[in-house]
Amino acid sequence: MMRPVAIAYGRALRSQFSGRMLVLSIVPLLLSLALWGGLLYAGMQPLLDWLHALFADYGLFETSNGILATLGLGFLKTLVIPLVAMLVLLPLMIITSLLFIGVGAMPAIARHVSRVQFPALERREGGSFLGSLGVNLSGIVVFALLWLVTLPLYALAPVAIVVQAVLWGWLTARVMSYDALAIHASLEERRAIVHAHRRSLLLIGTVSGLLGALPGVAWVGGALFSVVLFPVLAVLSIWLYLVIFIFTGLWFQYFCLQALADLRAGQVLKDIAP
Repeated sequence: MMRPVAIAYGRALRSQFSGRMLVLSIVPLLLSLALWGGLLYAGMQPLLDWLHALFADYGLFETSNGILATLGLGFLKTLVIPLVAMLVLLPLMIITSLLFIGVGAMPAIARHVSRVQFPALERREGGSFLGSLGVNLSGIVVFALLWLVTLPLYALAPVAIVVQAVLWGWLTARVMSYDALAIHASLEERRAIVHAHRRSLLLIGTVSGLLGALPGVAWVGGALFSVVLFPVLAVLSIWLYLVIFIFTGLWFQYFCLQALADLRAGQVLKDIAP
């Protein structure tokens, strides 16, 4: 199981730092910055005001202060509202980054990997744009709901990293395996590969999830020192998410197309065997 995963990792790492892949992150970055720059400018203060009123109306300041004091983090009580705002916005940033990568980058990643590594692989068009959109949206809804449910775990950073890695592992394995095989595999081939390699796909997703946890932890952790850094750290986090998503897309693409090539090679050998 590990060798194909490691080979795909090495290929993805080499491709990640090519000029084409670095340029590929520019358009999603500009789209994300335009969206989130406008949203943060227009909506950040109303969001903080709404959260402050919510905490005041339901006595959540006392509850949060008690929890922080128990954990030895009482010095954070003045930052509770900005931190909650950041944790609410994080999944939205991840979701928009994933959508922009899916629309603006994954088709180019598929063409790049196919041309460089698998030029002779036949295209059987087992996926579609609507199918990809459905897989993306359904996965994102489940991801966002689970993220919100597990927000309290951010009081224990190591636990939060593990939980986020598992969530991202499931989401990326679901979404990117579909996108990676949509052009080249038939419906039956895609289902066979996802079933046969589900552990490897989940492993790739979970490792990518650990990488994907870093921007969020850096954003929240850096903001503890200065809330003024909020916009700067938000921009940095968005860019890091995009880079990690592109690398993850490359990793899944190399692994899935190699699995497809191996599946077809095995089928050919079976057909010609006496």
